[in-house]
Amino acid sequence: MDSLHSTMNQHVKGKHLSLEERVIIQTSLKDGCSPSTISYEVRRGTVSLYHGKQKRYKADQGQSVYQINRRHCGRKSAFLKKAGFINYVIKHFFEDGWSLDVCANRSLAAGEFSHYQTVCTRTLYNYVDQGLMTIKNYDLPEKLKRNTKLHHVRQNKKKLGRSIEERPKEIEQRSEFGHWECDLVGS
Repeated sequence: MDSLHSTMNQHVKGKHLSLEERVIIQTSLKDGCSPSTISYEVRRGTVSLYHGKQKRYKADQGQSVYQINRRHCGRKSAFLKKAGFINYVIKHFFEDGWSLDVCANRSLAAGEFSHYQTVCTRTLYNYVDQGLMTIKNYDLPEKLKRNTKLHHVRQNKKKLGRSIEERPKEIEQRSEFGHWECDLVGS
């Protein structure tokens, strides 16, 4: 087989491994495949057996470590880290009638919170939309008045006249003058 007609599946660089591929790695290690080609997966799925005296690759262990690492990747939400500021916003929203924008900006202007302890106004509204705060959308007077539809639903075009499929069957035989079919371009 030459490289143009190869029947082997080519590995795509940057693609994540599935459980089946991890099982293939396990069997290829038993067959003597070079660990340098699969070093990250080997490191991820290697477990110690017999009090650490023997190490062996397990596909299930590699898959579970991969899933744990995927859960920890990405940017984390600032909601739990900035709970003091969130409680400040909720208190002044309900007791003093402040808007979310006023809460965010007054806390910075008064020096009660630093820039690193607060979140911006847009983030506060996102927290309300996600249901993370006790403030709901119906508590915000202007939010319910605004039309926030982001997509436009297309209306169907009107059907002009009858369809050509509704014509009688005797027209298909084209026995009378005037029974023909042609394509026209109307302007």
